[in-house]
Amino acid sequence: MYKYTLLLHVLAATVWTGGHLVLAITVLPRVLKERSPSDLLRFESAYEKVGIPALIIQVVTGVWLAHNLMPDIGMWFSFDNPISRLISVKLGLLLLTALFAVDARLRIIPNLTEQNLMSLAYHIIPVTVFSVLFVIVGVAFRIGGF
Repeated sequence: MYKYTLLLHVLAATVWTGGHLVLAITVLPRVLKERSPSDLLRFESAYEKVGIPALIIQVVTGVWLAHNLMPDIGMWFSFDNPISRLISVKLGLLLLTALFAVDARLRIIPNLTEQNLMSLAYHIIPVTVFSVLFVIVGVAFRIGGF
């Protein structure tokens, strides 16, 4: 079961991180240059259909994997061993991702115009960085930490 859960977790991570890299590296610069909120909204609408399920899969499988590695949930935040530190970092990145996503979804996207495109960019870039950090921390589980 562990192997299949890990595989599902990694596949979902490729969708989530890959989508954000495409958004940040190719779509966002064009949208900012052309000042085209409609292009950004079109990408977001299409990506959301696969990105959000991928994130949900990552959360569910990630919690299962963390529990498999460290069954005592209270130890996840102890920072006294490499596994608990990595779990804590992943949970911190998840919290940051959720905060940025909720703010963008509730405050920025409903009112997106040419004038406030940079506000959304200031959300897209950190969430993309967080997604790459998720992958780096995930690799650290396999190589024994940093």
